[in-house]
Amino acid sequence: MAHYLFIESRDPFDSSDSGFVAETAAALKKRGNEVTLFLVQNGVLAARKGARGSHVPRLAQAGIALLADDFSLRERGIQAGECSAGIQESSVDALVDLLVREHTKAIWH
Repeated sequence: MAHYLFIESRDPFDSSDSGFVAETAAALKKRGNEVTLFLVQNGVLAARKGARGSHVPRLAQAGIALLADDFSLRERGIQAGECSAGIQESSVDALVDLLVREHTKAIWH
């Protein structure tokens, strides 16, 4: 089983192709792979509770690990309590650890 790490840096409400990341991540999880989505930069905007059109709730229900960069959240004024269920605050250090894991395939968007 492979581990897929998706790094989403784009604002999902400004970038129409961010839906591709969500669809691909869900399909890979459905096939039995371990999948993590790391939100960074403007990608963290999808982490907010009640963000219309956000793919985060669907991915959380699919069992995908959802991480949001703590620095990116702070820079955009988003506090941990404002994040959707299933989102964990994380750090770039944790992202590096995920990237160097054996059998990890990373996709940066």
